[in-house]
Amino acid sequence: MPAGTIHIVDDDTSFRTALERRLKKAGYAVAIYPSAQQLLELLPDESEPGCILLDVRIPGISGPELQERLIERGSRLPILFLTGHPDIQTTVKAIKAGAEDFLTKPISSPRLVAAIEKALVHYETIRTARGELEAARGHLDKLTPREEQVFELVVQGQINKQIAERLGTAVRTIKAHRQRVMEKMGARSLVELVSIAERLGLVRRSHRDREGN
Repeated sequence: MPAGTIHIVDDDTSFRTALERRLKKAGYAVAIYPSAQQLLELLPDESEPGCILLDVRIPGISGPELQERLIERGSRLPILFLTGHPDIQTTVKAIKAGAEDFLTKPISSPRLVAAIEKALVHYETIRTARGELEAARGHLDKLTPREEQVFELVVQGQINKQIAERLGTAVRTIKAHRQRVMEKMGARSLVELVSIAERLGLVRRSHRDREGN
């Protein structure tokens, strides 16, 4: 079970308390907010895993409105909506906006924990992918213009001789550039280098460039 903090936003004190007790028993850290405004003022730290359990109908800023405001602020914490009055239109809109799930009150502990675990796993997957992408972009910035050219041609599948002819230089020079590209990008094999290029969008871009030539 992924560790994380569950942020409960609900104006019903008894329901919040019951949820907090159940989730702490399941091993989660819990933060509670009686209103959406309070969560906005104490915006959760996204440096650690977590998710938001959000009531749809709360006084002041509603659940869906809070979702919109969090998206505007760049929050990526997964949201699980809770409602005692399921509404198809609201559900569809919330899911389209990125909500992980829409749970109906009352909800059993196994169902609740399963939904939270799924949301946390998804969040960790996204966080990991985002971290890898940021690292790859940082490595890419360290390449010289010529190394970046070699990088793009290598991941297109061109061999050293073809790259040398295209760039008007010697094969041994391309070999040296290629080695530096592998080192700077942190790739141990061509397959790994192509995978990095795909995350950066270079493979698709190179493919379009090739089609346009």
